[in-house]
Amino acid sequence: MLQQTRVEAVIPYYARFLELFPSIGRLAQADETEVLAAWSGLGYYSRARNLHRTAKQIAGKGRPAYPATWEEVFSLPGVGPYTAAAISSIALGLPHAAVDGNVIRVISRLGNNPSEVSSSSARRSFAEEAARLLDRRRPGDFNQAMMELGAIICLPRNPACGACPVERFCAARSAGTELQLPVKLKKPSARDVPLDLVLFRRLTESPAGISIFLIQRSFSERRMAGFWELPAKQVFPRLRGTRLGEFSHRIVNDRFLLTIWAPTGAVRQGDLPQGQWFDSAELSRIPLTTITKKAIAAARKYQ
Repeated sequence: MLQQTRVEAVIPYYARFLELFPSIGRLAQADETEVLAAWSGLGYYSRARNLHRTAKQIAGKGRPAYPATWEEVFSLPGVGPYTAAAISSIALGLPHAAVDGNVIRVISRLGNNPSEVSSSSARRSFAEEAARLLDRRRPGDFNQAMMELGAIICLPRNPACGACPVERFCAARSAGTELQLPVKLKKPSARDVPLDLVLFRRLTESPAGISIFLIQRSFSERRMAGFWELPAKQVFPRLRGTRLGEFSHRIVNDRFLLTIWAPTGAVRQGDLPQGQWFDSAELSRIPLTTITKKAIAAARKYQ
């Protein structure tokens, strides 16, 4: 969960995930839809699918077969060098340096290294330096200390150098270049993408009294395969509607500018695309795109 997501955002998801799946066996037995629903809102959903696949692989058909080496951890679905190093050092006590963006920033400043951090040669150099600094007797503690140092002290814009336990060893601090490091290429500006969605609602006999129509993304989609979402207004070229609200949502370099519409007048079932009606209780049990969650929340004030 901590891959590409901040700790503050992860904590409530982590607690709920452990309540739902308290063991490898329980996670392995769960349906993928159940796992994605628990993950919904964290983004980068391939992580949830890989975690589910990993649980099935470890649980196997008998007793769980947990990995015991870096290589075995690295072979698990979705595990890269950083995650393999973090798991093998923290959980198994193996001497592997975990190098993420926070650690690269610390090492760049400690050595006053002006290398552009996205280049492969620079990342290899930072990884080699992290391995050289690693306390091989306590690799897990060392890696967590480096991560925390980068996360709460050696910050990107306003490093708390006065509170840093390694300030006297920091070459960038001595040279007065800590604010210029690490060197990064400028990110491309966000592209504005207008998107109109339609919120179809109907009265039901459920406790909520209302249900919402959703369509499911294809399982062959690269992003959020199998997730449920509101249909786009462009699917209904003749639809007349009332504007319910607007909001924006950013995904990587795309900033979606969303408008939510409610159809004016009755809509026949035959006019709808292939999809399904869900009441509010059911919505919590299916994987919803974050845009859909935001759209439903924005529309509720107009009910």
